[in-house]
Amino acid sequence: MEFSVRISLVFPVLIAVAALGATPAMAWEPGADAQPTLRAGGAYADVDPEPDGVGLIHGVVDIAAPPKVVWKVMTDCRETPKLIASADPCRVMSSGPGWDVREQTTHGGIFVPTIHNIYRSDYQPFTLIRFHKVGGDLKVEDGEWRLEPLNGGRGTRVIYTNRIAANIQAPAALVRAGLKSDTPKVLINLRRESMAQRGAG
Repeated sequence: MEFSVRISLVFPVLIAVAALGATPAMAWEPGADAQPTLRAGGAYADVDPEPDGVGLIHGVVDIAAPPKVVWKVMTDCRETPKLIASADPCRVMSSGPGWDVREQTTHGGIFVPTIHNIYRSDYQPFTLIRFHKVGGDLKVEDGEWRLEPLNGGRGTRVIYTNRIAANIQAPAALVRAGLKSDTPKVLINLRRESMAQRGAG
């Protein structure tokens, strides 16, 4: 990612909140402002400020591959560097029925530190992943991925929400601008890899 929070802060592929009841912030749906981007085949994102340096990220992309294929890409640690160039493959530290805990390292640069993140993901195949931090360098991370079938299940709408804050010495507005720019890039990478998996299948 360019100067901003490295997108793997935002996208440590898959994380989760233990309870499966959605909060109002998580129950986001793309509005009228997102529709032109989606119709044009792009990925949409916005980032709103919240108190105490927390940013609330929303993103969405449509993918011409079934939810099961997209899910496979999202949950495979080997895919992480294909989605986030600055990230190492994630590592599953522990797991149980419907959940796991993973660690993720994203390499920084001059302005952005290397981030070590540990997060728990709770899974509802092939529709929902909820996540939250359980260790590492982030101050706050709490969000979800929703996979909604399109075209009778031949396609997938991926909706991403994340409340995030990190110890980064940069103006908050600049960090938010970086996240808004970089989140769609990772969503597009997810689409590319999902389409490749669909073709290979």
